[in-house]
Amino acid sequence: MDDDALFLGFDLTSVEPEDGGPDPDRIIKGNPRSRTWLVEERDAEKLYAGVWESTPGAWRVVYDEWEFCSILSGISIVHETGKETPRVLRTGDSFILRPGFSGIWEVVETTRKLFVVRMP
Repeated sequence: MDDDALFLGFDLTSVEPEDGGPDPDRIIKGNPRSRTWLVEERDAEKLYAGVWESTPGAWRVVYDEWEFCSILSGISIVHETGKETPRVLRTGDSFILRPGFSGIWEVVETTRKLFVVRMP
């Protein structure tokens, strides 16, 4: 990847995915496993962008960062702390999670999303 390029496509064939999953103490249901293709990483600007995919399961989340997401495939449900109605996320849905967001991320059907994260 050319670090000086001003245009950066999301070519996942040139990126090795990182395997992972939620911290075991956050898992509520299942054994969710994830893969992340990090396409852009700018530590000085605290900016990260790529594609994330997870298998079914549910876990607690707390966001200190700002994140833009766009669902590419699958179905997830986000249960926001203090809100009665969860949000069902499907292919084509885009949204922002702001710092301070907390709740449960539940993957119903293996979900893949584009993301851009801005750390505090």
